[in-house]
Amino acid sequence: MSFRSMMFRAWYWYVNKVDKNADILFMNYGYHDDTDHVELDAVDEPNRYSVQLYHRLAKTVDLKGKDIVEVGCGRGGGLDYVTRRFKPATALGVDLDAIAADFGNRHYKAPGLKFEQGNAQDLNSIRNESIDVVLNVESSHRYPEMDKFLSEVDRVLKPGGHFLITDFRYKEEMDEFHAHIAKTNFKCFDEQIINPNVVSSLNHDTPRREALVKKLTPKMLHKTSLNFAGTVGTETYNQIKDGDYTYFVYCYQKN
Repeated sequence: MSFRSMMFRAWYWYVNKVDKNADILFMNYGYHDDTDHVELDAVDEPNRYSVQLYHRLAKTVDLKGKDIVEVGCGRGGGLDYVTRRFKPATALGVDLDAIAADFGNRHYKAPGLKFEQGNAQDLNSIRNESIDVVLNVESSHRYPEMDKFLSEVDRVLKPGGHFLITDFRYKEEMDEFHAHIAKTNFKCFDEQIINPNVVSSLNHDTPRREALVKKLTPKMLHKTSLNFAGTVGTETYNQIKDGDYTYFVYCYQKN
C-alpha cells in the first residue's frame, strides 16, 4: 500500500471515529456546473456540492427499479441521496471500514438501502451477475490491486449492466488506469474530465469545510485536515486546479 493510500485511509478512519453528530456525510471533493442547476431537497442542501458529484454520475443511466451497489460508500450520504432521488429497487453500500457501514445502517432509512463491511477487491457477499449498476466515487485510487476490483465489478454485474466511476489519479497514472480498463468487458459511453467542476465546487464549499475542520480536529491537525478536505490554497486543491491530478467521470456498460 502506498503512503498516499495509508494517509487517506487514516483520515477516513479518524473522521468515522470523531464525527459523533453526523456532521460529515460525504467525503468527496464535489462537483459544480453553473449551467446545470440541480434542484435539491432541504435535507440535501448543506451538502450541495458533494451531492452534485453523485448526481452527475447517477443521472447517466436509469436507476429506477434497479439493483445497485456502491463500492467504497464511505459515510453513506451519497448512496442515500441516490436511493431517495433515483428510486432503485435495492441499494447496497460496501465499505472497508466497519464503523462506516454500521453508521450507514443506523443513520439512513431509505427503503431498500443497507450497508455492509467488505473489500472492493473481493465482493464475496454479492452473487454473480446479480447487480444492474455499480457506483464507485472517489475511492478506487486507494485500491492496491485495481485489476481485482474491476474483475469483481465484471463478475457481479448483469450482462448489459453499468459501471459508473468518478475519481482522480496523478496525470502520469492515467495510462495505467486505461490499461486496466482495456482488459475488461466494459465499453465507455460517457466520459468527462471534471477538474474545473471540482475546483468550482471547492471554491464554493471551502467555508463549510474549514468550519468542520475547526470543529472536529485539534489545532495541531488543522493543516493536514484542510489538505484532505481540499480547501482553497492547500496542496490538494492546487493539484486539482493545476492538473497534477486528473479528475474524471467514466461510465461503462458491460458487453
